[in-house]
Amino acid sequence: MEVRILENEDNCLKFLINGISIPIANALRRIMIAEVPSMTIDDVIVIENSSPMNDEILALRLGLIPLKTDLDSYFLPEECTCQSELGCNQCSVTLTLEAKAEESIRTVYSKELNSTNPDITPANSGIPILKLGYGQSVRLECYARLGKGKVHTKWQPVSACTYKYASVIDINLEKCNFCKRCIKACPKNVLKKEKKKITFVEIEKCDLCNECVFACPIDAIQVEKLKDTFIFMIESTGALTAERIIYESNKILINKTKDFQEQLLKIKSGEIK
Repeated sequence: MEVRILENEDNCLKFLINGISIPIANALRRIMIAEVPSMTIDDVIVIENSSPMNDEILALRLGLIPLKTDLDSYFLPEECTCQSELGCNQCSVTLTLEAKAEESIRTVYSKELNSTNPDITPANSGIPILKLGYGQSVRLECYARLGKGKVHTKWQPVSACTYKYASVIDINLEKCNFCKRCIKACPKNVLKKEKKKITFVEIEKCDLCNECVFACPIDAIQVEKLKDTFIFMIESTGALTAERIIYESNKILINKTKDFQEQLLKIKSGEIK
């Protein structure tokens, strides 16, 4: 198996991986979406709210704010020994919000959430929470904890996670008359003419649309997918880095495989029928 990073900017990562099957590629994608834990506000205690926004809607908006996550310092609630409804300092983080519009209408932003742990804060400080009219105020206490996307989408660490087949383009230079029709037809600008031949520019952008094949009047170009090579594109919410999401999903997949093997051995030995 080989992995090659194609792009790595901000919270977006694009990489090519070969030597795996499509079930493994799909398993990695689904684990990234549904099983890699992240920290999110789960319980909200509203002490005061004189704004027009209902408490339930306010709590919903708070729960959808991605929080920077420290997976090494906190346990999932079901794995913590406290078994408390609001959690303890090993499985929960408290955030408070206190805001008032004293002079005019104002917008309350995510940066105004104060966390008991400076490492667990909103991933983006500019997310609007609600608007307060003159004299209105809001005061509340939030409890954030780790969770998984399969329980609720607010715990998904990715806002986008896709993959596609990598492609290979074969041009028969003996038949090609360099008419440039394939170059003009390509919507991704993958092809270009260089001296007396057609070359590729960032072939990973090819989405197998076959427009270049349809445009060629003499069938000099062929586009095929590589069945064991995939291009992944991951966009993190900011809760975790894209690299950490990949690492955690790989670890989860390995543990699932080990557990499956153990179950098979138990069935074989007669421990499980």
